[in-house]
Amino acid sequence: MQIFINTYGTYLHVKDDMFEIRVRKAPKEKISTDHIAAHKITSLVLSKGTALSTAAIALALKHNIDIVVVENDGHPLGRFWHSKLGSTTKIRKKQLEASLNNIAVETVKQWLAQKLENQADYIQDLKKHRAKIAIGLTEKQNRILEQREKILQLKADDITQIADKIRGLEGTAGRLYFDALSQSIPENFAFKGRSFRPAQDPFNAMLNYAYGILYSRVERALMLAGLDPYLGFLHRDDYNMKSLVFDFIEPYRIHADRCVFGLFSKKQVKQSFFDEIPGGISLNPEGKPFLVEAFSNYIDQDTIKYAGRNQTRFNALQMDAHKFANQLIDNA
Repeated sequence: MQIFINTYGTYLHVKDDMFEIRVRKAPKEKISTDHIAAHKITSLVLSKGTALSTAAIALALKHNIDIVVVENDGHPLGRFWHSKLGSTTKIRKKQLEASLNNIAVETVKQWLAQKLENQADYIQDLKKHRAKIAIGLTEKQNRILEQREKILQLKADDITQIADKIRGLEGTAGRLYFDALSQSIPENFAFKGRSFRPAQDPFNAMLNYAYGILYSRVERALMLAGLDPYLGFLHRDDYNMKSLVFDFIEPYRIHADRCVFGLFSKKQVKQSFFDEIPGGISLNPEGKPFLVEAFSNYIDQDTIKYAGRNQTRFNALQMDAHKFANQLIDNA
């Protein structure tokens, strides 16, 4: 399981070869403690304002548990990870080669085509219970599929030759998609398109946090598959940019979209989950645990059909990462 530690002043250390989580209480109140065996944990996610001991870091490394430190909006700031690659370096060599030839072109096209197909499928689901706006949703759905087809028709020997065209087509689809979501969400939570850091509305604040969780999980999946999260295909090789994470995540953003939108449409989200911050809106200590639990259940507990078997959404993602790594070697 993945453990999230969000409460300010919480301390993670080791006692009797187990992780002990100590939560600071008000003066004169008894300190709350929880003990968790290391073999039950896959990741520890700590927000700023929490603390951990070097013994906790050592125990995590010993059991191949990554410790992720996140910003207040959920985006990964850094992680403790063992120094072993965990796989052959041949995968990374082939990843570099692929980034410079037609393999990158075809791979990016397939990832983005799947992303846009997911968006169109979700709009199709939304139409079932929104007859009054179904015609408008259908128009947006069809235009998204048009952008998808245009992406698939692009030809190039090098991804740089079509990168700007791809971004333009993907951007158009994204605006149509989020406009459709805004029209479909409960009226008091309607929003004006995507906004990032800081978010300008509750929906984007919650979606950004869910994406932050997903970024961390995707990075872990890629590393376990032996891939270099910094060596991407479409996203630029900027300094310290985890380009492959941003590339590979695209078909899986739908998990965050569906989970977050579902919480709003089922009227489970409260205005009290959010605080105003300079320039925008942020999830607060009441909203973060609510989202973390809901999204963790969605990707780690609920199952889907994958390769003929029931799998959690994250297991399916991890299997896709390994499949991608194997494809790079097979193309040698």
